[in-house]
Amino acid sequence: MSTRTKIKRALVSVYDKTGLIELAKGLRDLGVEVVSSGNTSAALEAAGIPVTRVEAVTGSPEMLDGRVKTLHPKIHGGLLADLGNESHRRDLDLHGILPFELVVSNLYPFEERPDIETIDIGGPAMTRAAAKNHAWITIVTSPDQYGPLLTELHANDGTVGPETREALARAAFARTAAYDAAIVEWLQAAELLPQHLVVALERTDESLRYGENPHQQGARYRRAGTTSWWDGIVQHGGLALSYLNYYDTDAAWKLVHDLGDGPACAIIKHANPCGVAVDDTLDTAYQRALECDERSAFGGIVALNRRIDTATVERMVAGPQADVVIAPGFAPGTLEALQKKRKNTRILEAPAPGTDRRDFRQISGGFLVQDAHHFASTRNDWRVVTKVAPTPEQWRDLELAWRICGHVKSNAIVLVKDGQAVGIGAGQQNRVESGEIAAKKAAGRARGGAAASDAFYPFEDGVEAAAAAGVAAVIQPGGAMRDEKVIERADDLGLAMVFTGERHFLH
Repeated sequence: MSTRTKIKRALVSVYDKTGLIELAKGLRDLGVEVVSSGNTSAALEAAGIPVTRVEAVTGSPEMLDGRVKTLHPKIHGGLLADLGNESHRRDLDLHGILPFELVVSNLYPFEERPDIETIDIGGPAMTRAAAKNHAWITIVTSPDQYGPLLTELHANDGTVGPETREALARAAFARTAAYDAAIVEWLQAAELLPQHLVVALERTDESLRYGENPHQQGARYRRAGTTSWWDGIVQHGGLALSYLNYYDTDAAWKLVHDLGDGPACAIIKHANPCGVAVDDTLDTAYQRALECDERSAFGGIVALNRRIDTATVERMVAGPQADVVIAPGFAPGTLEALQKKRKNTRILEAPAPGTDRRDFRQISGGFLVQDAHHFASTRNDWRVVTKVAPTPEQWRDLELAWRICGHVKSNAIVLVKDGQAVGIGAGQQNRVESGEIAAKKAAGRARGGAAASDAFYPFEDGVEAAAAAGVAAVIQPGGAMRDEKVIERADDLGLAMVFTGERHFLH
């Protein structure tokens, strides 16, 4: 690659005119000739900036409603010529082509307004040509790059260094790749699992403390050109987030927003809930969530779906250390109270979580893809299969237990009483042991409440374990070969049992 390149001639063709006039003035102040097309040249002329129109260079008018403007040898020859190659220089001389040293191009807004006419052709062609030839040409694709470019030009006698050109070329190829990915997605919009999934990602600016373990590196990426609720987070002190902080916080934030409209708290430890509760007040919801498994809550993620008030923060300060606290807001004085007591806790203020259409799971050499986890069946789809029907209070507990169960790693058993998870058994290789763990944690508090199982009970021992924990109602998908035997055993034990018809394994 050559050393610093003097900018003498620039091709400027942009849809987004942000910062355009300031950039063009800066280039003209440095003696750069500006060549431009269509609306870009009109905007520059209206601002009184001298500009050479593309058709004056090519000798050809714009045509096909602007579809063909820059697609011409006198443009692309000036973009693709390797000035270190004598035969290229001879071709330029032979055909009267002048080289460009700078291209400024951003693309039609396909992502915002997907349509055949917003599929840009000339813009990506110029961008890719200039990026390929970055040994000689600087390619700029975003208004965010204008300021740093002008700063470098003014500080270096109108020249751009090779490191800058290479970095801008990388950004340019990433931009056209993301643009094409958006077009591919649009052309398959009706297909949940289409033939082609082109996912363009860009690294965000956050500095993760480390990956899953301290000897691993980690970073957060997002879909190129998009944002998510993570980009709206404000961190109020504490250490930098680690890979697992992100993963667990994401799980906690989704769960707490999946619990209805009332005040709710979810506490996550190692991607599993260890405490969940809904109540009339936020402070009581937090306290009851904590009481489910206070030992496991130490070092966990605390998610609250209401602005943290004084009563809640008083309970939190008196409670165990949390790695992360996330809430939609903080009442006056509550942030300071948390920071004073928990200096290392990451305190996050966040908007509501969004939803993804697809879920990706990496395997060797590729990915498994499915539609994202959701609850498809509703209470209207459920059916009571026992002689005894749940009471209104038991229905409320059943619905909460089922909702929590869908966020617990399989095999999962959740015990709930009066809006409080009192026992959660997660991630066991058999359902009976998950039930035993849940019952042990409940320690008698599930009496009269509800039990949820994320998949069917294959044998009677599952409902026997639920009855032994003291619950009065059970909710499960149903669908086992021995369903009738399981129902008979539930009737023998005096349990109410509901089939949802929908499994919720989570791995």
